Amino acid sequence: MMTQEAKPVTAAIREPEAAASLRREIAAEVAAWVAGGNRTPHLVAILVGNDGASQTYVGHKEKCCGEVGFRSTVLRLPEETSEETLLGEIARLNADPQVDGFIVQLPLPKHISEQRVIEAIDPKKDVDGFHPVNTGRMISGLPSYLPATPDGILELLKYYGIETAGRHCVVIGRSNIVGRPIANLLSQKGWDCTVTLCHSRTKDLKEVVRGGDIVIAALGKAEFVTADMVKDGAVVVDVGITRVPSDKTKSGWKLLGDVKFDEVAPKCSYITPVPGGVGPMTIISLMKNTLKAARREVYK
Repeated sequence: MMTQEAKPVTAAIREPEAAASLRREIAAEVAAWVAGGNRTPHLVAILVGNDGASQTYVGHKEKCCGEVGFRSTVLRLPEETSEETLLGEIARLNADPQVDGFIVQLPLPKHISEQRVIEAIDPKKDVDGFHPVNTGRMISGLPSYLPATPDGILELLKYYGIETAGRHCVVIGRSNIVGRPIANLLSQKGWDCTVTLCHSRTKDLKEVVRGGDIVIAALGKAEFVTADMVKDGAVVVDVGITRVPSDKTKSGWKLLGDVKFDEVAPKCSYITPVPGGVGPMTIISLMKNTLKAARREVYK
């Protein structure tokens, strides 16, 4: 959810209205698809190891599958799984006609090459949108599975009616998963932003960010963006999520975004909280891609 003023985290933020609305739309489309005699869309997630955050993310995805009417399977593999074994499982899913799309939850154990794994996935089933073929199609403006987080950001901007044409968007972070794709997408026709992509080597970063009408923080450093980096009336989208110790929670930790929310929010026209902002939209985008795969909308 995007909030227009500084306010405490509420139930409404934990159940974002944008994600809930889109989830209902997808569920209605799935029901109509199945009622038409088609097979229920099937999404598979591969989870290697016992990373707590990854298990949480996969659990959320599994829950959302149930809510929209998908069939969901989670393939859990031990931490010591070899790269060869994982690639074998990917080959099996590539060949399975009952699987519409699948993801390999990142990060992977250090002994496994993430790039080799990504490239092993059939682009037709790559509903994370990470395969170079899908990346190339996205950059060319062709139909593709958009990476889930960048697409989730676009859906948020669209849902809240935020004008992008002719506005200056500053993206902080140049990862292949968020920074680079969102910078490309917002520069394409229909969004028409003038985009500046910043990174660790950007000179006068504070001044560059302060010039942004829209600021997308995706660098993975807790509370990096402070009030003096944001101009009045800016739209701020916080993609970051970092676990930090806390003596105020039962778990002993809390989640922080890349933006110092309480300090920055009063200056913004819109801002996304962490948690509860971009995260739920990322899962919605994964559902959208899976439905596209089931319908053969990208690859006939």
